[in-house]
Amino acid sequence: MNDPNSSSFVIDFGSIYDELNFTYNDSEFVINPETQPCNSFSLPDAVMIMVSTFYVLIFLVAIPGNLVVGLVIGLSKQTLPPSDLYLLHLAVADLLLAVTLPLSAVSVTWGWVFGDAMCKIATILQELSFYSSILFLTCISVDRYMVIVRAMDARKANRQLVSWGVCAAVWAVGALLSLPGLFNSSSTTQNSNRLVCAEQYDPTSADEWRLATRIIRHALGFLIPLAIMLLCYGVTVRRLLRVRGGFQRQRAMRVIVAVVVAFLLCWTPYHVAVMADSFFRTKIVPYRCPARTAVDQAMFATQSLGLLHSCVNPVLYAFVGEKFRRRLQQFMRKAGVLERASVTRASRSSLSSEITSTVM
Repeated sequence: MNDPNSSSFVIDFGSIYDELNFTYNDSEFVINPETQPCNSFSLPDAVMIMVSTFYVLIFLVAIPGNLVVGLVIGLSKQTLPPSDLYLLHLAVADLLLAVTLPLSAVSVTWGWVFGDAMCKIATILQELSFYSSILFLTCISVDRYMVIVRAMDARKANRQLVSWGVCAAVWAVGALLSLPGLFNSSSTTQNSNRLVCAEQYDPTSADEWRLATRIIRHALGFLIPLAIMLLCYGVTVRRLLRVRGGFQRQRAMRVIVAVVVAFLLCWTPYHVAVMADSFFRTKIVPYRCPARTAVDQAMFATQSLGLLHSCVNPVLYAFVGEKFRRRLQQFMRKAGVLERASVTRASRSSLSSEITSTVM
């Protein structure tokens, strides 16, 4: 079987192979850095512990603050006006977010250790709270506009019945917009081999789904509510400037300005960071790893700032209001908490009045 033709054929094939191997040398392939995935950013352990502690502090402030608001308003024997009803539902929405903060605090430090089911529940509660709380803030701004600017129309309308319908509609919209968290959220492993609770889309349509959900989030969760709040509060402030009222007018204007400023400070940085991330993912902005890492860090930091809004709401909408403070004092007197404090304050106020009358 030693056929000379076969051996020459093998030799010829080997030379062809060597020539091909020499022609297509590995040195001719240049890796495009823009096509390489970015490494997930990691923060020092000290920073993660600080963020976890920050979540716990928000939890400790938001839970009692919103519970007090809910109890004081909910236990009122009088018929609730629309603004109080919206405030009550706003407190419930903030409580839904607050109860998930301990899970987030643990996840930041040790990773998500609660499983897929709890991941879906926490995501749904956070999304439901996110949309419903901002929509209730918008309802409060519209109600104050109606009471101060359109007082005649407000008296003619059945505001109590309408307000209950509005509350039901807000919760329905919030529940509908939180459904993606039920189907897409799950625990997954990052590059650091730590489990995280995050959205997981089908790779074939991930970009489209992510872009659609973010457009809805920016529109219904920030831009449209902000436009309505600025319009309603702007007209309301202009009307208050025309009304003689002295101290009460200035107090109402301070509360309105504080509401808008708190909303902008807490949520604008987060939405700007998410918009920047969307620009990178849709290739509107060139794909660069350093910039993407900076955006990821910004999203992580500004999300914590947005969570802070859940414990700011009770202060702005309740404790600053004179009517709420009167209700809170009555509630505490019935509970026997304010008796000693009221006596002390009464003695101080009488002493202050004596000093004032002496000086005058």
